[in-house]
Amino acid sequence: MSRIIVVTSGKGGVGKSTVTANLGMALAQLGRKVALVDADFGLRNLDLLLGLENRIVYTAIDVIAKQCRLEQALVKDKRQPGLVLLPAAQTRTKEAVSPEHMKALLAALSKVYEYILVDSPAGIELGFQNAIAAASEALIVTTPEIAAVRDADRVVGLLEAHNIKRIRLIVNRLKPEMVQVNDMMSVQDVQEILAIPIIGVVPDDQRIIVASNRGEPLVLAENPSLPAIALMNIARRLEGDKVPFLDLMASSDNLLNRIRRLFRS
Repeated sequence: MSRIIVVTSGKGGVGKSTVTANLGMALAQLGRKVALVDADFGLRNLDLLLGLENRIVYTAIDVIAKQCRLEQALVKDKRQPGLVLLPAAQTRTKEAVSPEHMKALLAALSKVYEYILVDSPAGIELGFQNAIAAASEALIVTTPEIAAVRDADRVVGLLEAHNIKRIRLIVNRLKPEMVQVNDMMSVQDVQEILAIPIIGVVPDDQRIIVASNRGEPLVLAENPSLPAIALMNIARRLEGDKVPFLDLMASSDNLLNRIRRLFRS
C-alpha cells in the first residue's frame, strides 16, 4: 500500500525541500519506488535540489489541465531509477490548484509508487491545504529556533484538525557546539514544546549548501557526511527499522571516524 507523506513546516527557510529531496533519494536507494511531488506552485525548488531542472517538459499543472498524461510530466532520475519528480509550475500560482486536484494526482501516483513525498510550501495558506489534502502522514521539519518551533506547533494543530494523526518531527540544522553553551535550543527542548515523536536530527554542515547548489543530494556521496547518515537513518526509520540516533553532542570528528570504521567492518 502506498504511503503519502507531506513534508511541511510552519516557517520558510528551515531546509524542508532539502530534507524531502534527500529522503526521497534515500528511500529509492533502499529499493523503494518513490515519487516526489513539488506542491510549491510558483516557487518550485525540488528540481534544482535534485539537479533535474533542465529535464522538465511538463508540470503538475499541465496534467491537471489535461495537456499531457501524468507519465509525461514525471521526471526520472537517471542516478536512481526508483525515483521520479512531479514538478510544480513556476508560471502558475497555488490558486491554479485545488485540494481536489491534488487528491486526484496523488491517487494516480499511489497506484505505482510505494512512497509519495509531498513538499509543502511554507505557511498555512492555500498551498498548505493543497499539500496535505491526500496525506495520511506528516513530517514536520524545524530548526531549533523559537520562531520556527512556534510556527511548527501551529502546523501540528492544523494537521491534527485535518485528521492526520501520524506526525513526526525532524530537527534540522542542529549545531551541537551552540547547544552546549546554551545558545541554541536542544532537541529535547524542541520535542517538549511540540510533543510529537522525533524521527531524526540532522546536524548543520556547509556540505549541505554545496550539495544543494550542485543538485547532488547528500545521500549519494561515496563518503557519507554526518547529515547524509542522519538522513539515511530517517529513511530507514520510515521503513520501520529501529536505528539508534547519532550522538551529535560527541566530537564530530571522533564520531565520523567511528562510523567510517563501522562501514569498513
